[in-house]
Amino acid sequence: MRLTVEQLDRALARGPAPAYLVSGDEPLLVGEAADAIRAAVRAAGFTDRRVFDVDRSFAWDDLREEIRSPSLFADRRLFELRLPSGKPDKGAALIAEFVAHPPPDLVLLLVTGKLDRKTADAAWVRGIGEHGVWVTAKAVGIDQLPNWLRGRARRLGHDLDVEAARLIADRVEGNLLAAKQELDNLVLLANGERIDLELARRVVADSARYDVFQLAASAADGDAARALRILEGLRSEGREPALVLWALVRELRGLWQARERRGQRAPERGGWSQAGTPSERALARLDALSLPALLMAAARADRVVKGVASGDPWTELAGLTAALAGVLQPPRVSGRVAG
Repeated sequence: MRLTVEQLDRALARGPAPAYLVSGDEPLLVGEAADAIRAAVRAAGFTDRRVFDVDRSFAWDDLREEIRSPSLFADRRLFELRLPSGKPDKGAALIAEFVAHPPPDLVLLLVTGKLDRKTADAAWVRGIGEHGVWVTAKAVGIDQLPNWLRGRARRLGHDLDVEAARLIADRVEGNLLAAKQELDNLVLLANGERIDLELARRVVADSARYDVFQLAASAADGDAARALRILEGLRSEGREPALVLWALVRELRGLWQARERRGQRAPERGGWSQAGTPSERALARLDALSLPALLMAAARADRVVKGVASGDPWTELAGLTAALAGVLQPPRVSGRVAG
């Protein structure tokens, strides 16, 4: 069966399955799901745990022999396979064989990141879904984070105000581990009482960890407030302006190429060689963006960042970010975009 993280506890209460696959792009949720499975399996008597880190040189034949061999320390065993790539390659047949005919004294746990569509349809994954449990840990979006926090608070026996949840979500900027830590602190301090906005304001730190890709994506989506907040966070964290500009230009090139694919007129290719993949929200804004002017503004910012033109790099980056987000017209700059 295929389950979400929230559905896992109920399934574990029915007893251990022969095989589990935990996958997803949110490390905190993947780790918590794996911990819950380990605890339930151990409580059911599978006390001999073996951990295997799978890479390209992994000896699958040795694992096959381990499965066939009885344990020297316990009657029941848990074999945990960590698959960073999400692709067992030569081991796919062994996993499929195991889940089709599982030994009664062994539980198999596979932990990996998000599976692509092709891998998710592989025989070994479908086999686990049919004979075992496949747990998918989906990322929690920024818009979903307040509800996620309130649900988690309820499971901890506390009521979290809507405004308090929004404050935490705003402060951590999508960092789920930071959100969990802030909520844990609030639960301890609330002492069983309702967690309100006043308490959250006093306790919650600014735990955001900003990255340049969040900045570029937010600006391209037209979310000016978030984009400029991230830009200020990057500046305060001491990020290099050149790296911030690179991310913005990468997003611009992605939009540029998307417009070309639509058959609309766009500037000739040249200059920066990498392009981002714009979101659906960004693509919906494509016709409203003056990409040639934005690229000219980016070229101006590039000269300022390199010190060959006068101006403040962060002021230029703020103007470019606001223009890409649609709240400021890109300045008229003469000259061609240099490569």
